Amino acid sequence: MSEQTRRSFLQKSMMATASAYALSQAGLATSMAEGAQESSGDKLRCAVIGAGGRGGSHISGMLNRKDVVITHICDVDEKTGGRRCEDIGKAQGQKPSWVPDIRKLLDDKSIDFVTIATPNHWHSLAAIYAVQAGKDVYVEKPVSHNVLEGRRLVQVARKHNKIVQTGTQCRSNPGMRDAMAFIHGGGIGDVTIARGLCYKRRKAIGARGEYPVPAGIDYDLWLGPAPKKPLTRPNFHYDWHWQWDYGNGDLGNQGIHQMDLCRWALNKNTIADSVVSYGGRFGYEDAGETANTQIVQLGYGSQQLVFEVRGLETKDYRGANVGIIIEGTKGYLMMSSYDTGVAFDADGKEIKKFKGGGDQHHYANFLDAVRSRDYKKLNADVEEGHLSSALCHLGNISMRMGKPIAGADVPAVLKEHKGHEDMVATFKRTAEHLTANSTDPDTLMFAVGPMLKLDPKAEVFTASAEANTMLTREYRAPYTLPSESEV
Repeated sequence: MSEQTRRSFLQKSMMATASAYALSQAGLATSMAEGAQESSGDKLRCAVIGAGGRGGSHISGMLNRKDVVITHICDVDEKTGGRRCEDIGKAQGQKPSWVPDIRKLLDDKSIDFVTIATPNHWHSLAAIYAVQAGKDVYVEKPVSHNVLEGRRLVQVARKHNKIVQTGTQCRSNPGMRDAMAFIHGGGIGDVTIARGLCYKRRKAIGARGEYPVPAGIDYDLWLGPAPKKPLTRPNFHYDWHWQWDYGNGDLGNQGIHQMDLCRWALNKNTIADSVVSYGGRFGYEDAGETANTQIVQLGYGSQQLVFEVRGLETKDYRGANVGIIIEGTKGYLMMSSYDTGVAFDADGKEIKKFKGGGDQHHYANFLDAVRSRDYKKLNADVEEGHLSSALCHLGNISMRMGKPIAGADVPAVLKEHKGHEDMVATFKRTAEHLTANSTDPDTLMFAVGPMLKLDPKAEVFTASAEANTMLTREYRAPYTLPSESEV
């Protein structure tokens, strides 16, 4: 978009009023102009890449903007892509084009920005390719499937001076921002532990086998950089989260939101200096590979970031199930949803409440930065997304390097690590949770990872060649990660 067009856009007033339209099969409320419409040339032109579940939220968010027109849908699923185009056409009065191949999509110079809601293993590559093609990017969490590609995305964004926002919308929610300001202002004293909770029921995904790819899906494009393997899960969509080639388990699915909030509460702008993790997939056998029960402890000097994943039925912990508990020397603060929280003093007396959220704040922040050409205006710049995503990857690396140890012997192993008091207490609660789910934690075999040390600035492990190989992956040609010199 030319500077003249941008100025024209900024100077025009919005003349249309909104009415509700329900997107077919999506259940999403969107806005539709009833009166005179501005021409598409006066609006930012958007392409949505990955139009499934979370992609539907992107579509809804952009349709609710009078300054955006969705011109393209990119999805490897012909059925999904076609349906979205039809629904969007009815909602905005202009039907977008469906393009299944992201490489062909990005050749279109008329597109101003893209939003990306593909499976995780495509996030960084899609964003990198888009930036190199001259587009600004809104990319879902986690921004990466591994640590190196996340850093590479940051490098590409900076080199090409593009706006890249991460889909951790909590950073734009007023309630969360107020809570973090309270913490950073000393409201609960000095923070000692930031605890993230992802207690979210996840059922078995079906037996491992070889299943047909649904008709109308370009499976090679869907696989992208991942190894060319047959489909081994019954449900093609969504359940990829629980297989390592494509997803990152609940650390990188739901947990990344809480991981990001914990790092924000600690006020840290690097990855951690140490990590240890243990866990397993308990309670059923299925096509899933990632842990449904996992504990991660990340060290930031004297401060700790502790993360708990529970996929079986469980009780809340101190009133939270998917949220954060930030512990300080003068009290603690609990955020039990995306937009509400409460601070307590050392005696457990409530001292302050926080509320206010909604995805619209995050989309607005992104578009404001796009128009101003200033990435520093972003609430969740790509580097923030990279750092928090990397913490999730570090936890998975430690656990995947772990040796099988019977639950009865795990506490003795944990006592060898710094901060073991909290680690042992956390394991005890985890064991009680597993017992409540009719399993015997003493005989379960946990993958107990090593305590790994890191150079936070270089983003590498300091004494583990094996762990360093897990900071990246082998990319299947032609879906390769550009080197630093190629960005």
